[in-house]
Amino acid sequence: MQVNQQFSMKEKQADAFAGLRFANSYARLPERFYARLDPIPVRNPTLIRINHLLADELGLNAEELSSDQGVAMLSGNEVPGGAEPVATAYAGHQFGNFVPQLGDGRAILLGEIIDRHGKRRDIQFKGSGRTPFSRQGDGRAALGPVIREYIVSEAMHALGIPTTRSLAAVTTGEPVFRETALPGAILTRVAASHVRVGTFEYFAARKDNEAVKHLADYVIDRHYPHVKEAQNPYCALFEAVRDAQVSLVASWLHVGFIHGVMNTDNMAISGETIDYGPCAFLDTYDPATVFSSIDYYGRYAYGNQGPIAQWNLIRFGVTLLPLLDADRETAIAMVQAMVESFSAVFNRAWLSGMRRKIGLLTDNDADLTLIQDFLGLLQKQTADYTLTFRYLCDAADDDTDDRRLREVFATCQEIEAWLARWRTRISQEKETPAQRAVAMRQVNPAFIPRNHRVEQAIEAAVAACDFTKMDTLITVLSRPYDDQPAFQDYMNPPKPEERVYQTFCGT
Repeated sequence: MQVNQQFSMKEKQADAFAGLRFANSYARLPERFYARLDPIPVRNPTLIRINHLLADELGLNAEELSSDQGVAMLSGNEVPGGAEPVATAYAGHQFGNFVPQLGDGRAILLGEIIDRHGKRRDIQFKGSGRTPFSRQGDGRAALGPVIREYIVSEAMHALGIPTTRSLAAVTTGEPVFRETALPGAILTRVAASHVRVGTFEYFAARKDNEAVKHLADYVIDRHYPHVKEAQNPYCALFEAVRDAQVSLVASWLHVGFIHGVMNTDNMAISGETIDYGPCAFLDTYDPATVFSSIDYYGRYAYGNQGPIAQWNLIRFGVTLLPLLDADRETAIAMVQAMVESFSAVFNRAWLSGMRRKIGLLTDNDADLTLIQDFLGLLQKQTADYTLTFRYLCDAADDDTDDRRLREVFATCQEIEAWLARWRTRISQEKETPAQRAVAMRQVNPAFIPRNHRVEQAIEAAVAACDFTKMDTLITVLSRPYDDQPAFQDYMNPPKPEERVYQTFCGT
């Protein structure tokens, strides 16, 4: 296998405004991988928020980014030295239907930087104007979806789930037109990369096997260099991507997250959560829960996310067939074997995380039934998913401290019977009650981005340019596993009149 040269080339350094020193590798790929263009300037950009902690992690100067020159850059009005802006090409299966050309219709990859830990990170604008991939779209983003992605992506990071990050958000001073006129905004997103399953599909659909190989080699060099030593590096690449997706989607289920649109163009090869459109978190537990206004048949319901990840991996495997073996039938058999292993790998990852949520560190054959019965109780009694697990931590710490847990259930008889079984099971573990409770509180958050809280932050920003609710919510969500008495209300589920039943795509 030929090793890509992008990572050994000496890159032209930027003039380092705000610490931005670009080391671009994707722009070294063949020209058919992207379109080169600058962001389209906007009328009157105004800074909403800079992520100071992320800026520091990236080695950037947040104060300079907050200056007039920094805001001009974050809005696309100025392109910093060393940047090589591109809109990347990709295809995708959207709700099961293949679309051969999608691409960055409202995003520009500004370039890449190396962070303080030596990790390569993409810097991308969302909402930066039309590109050759925009089709009939305006290439812009409304303020609401930008706020949603900023809040939820940073909350996911605090929860310990791999995700793209939000570095900055600005308003553009220009309206965007959806059902009504809305304020426009641009998000600066940071990612391990923006290569998607759909990127592979774009070239495979064109039978451009050379480009598929080039892309696979690039991904191996950038994300999975250890697979170079494997007997079949491309087979090992598939397994590495499978394992990353297993870990990611299982972690979504553990915290009650619903992606909303798990199309193949929204599945990052790096294993990060990407593209926060109509996403949401469970309030009451129900595996059939759907929030996306465009998911009419529940394809991407909470409980379907594991099987959909497997379905998406099949699409990825198909693109790799020419690389896996010269004999197509042999290559197909290899993909089938790896895909068939998905369920077992996924179920182990899910069960392992659920064991930790109920305070178990050892394995017992009866654990699956114990966990399923608990989830069944939650569903039957419409109990709040997050609070139930958080209050179970209290019961782990003190046999008599289950008052708050009981309060989330409509009736107590069934939960009392389950608690008796659970206490028998945890008595087989070696940890003390205090140790168990501490461990459980590290995996059962007290605070999640409650859908009604996110909507309240969006409404205040859109209606009155009031970002205080957004700022407070981000502050609370930065410590999801800590008790925060001053923000106790942010733990609470919505009142009936506050319930959010649908979320909407940003396009």
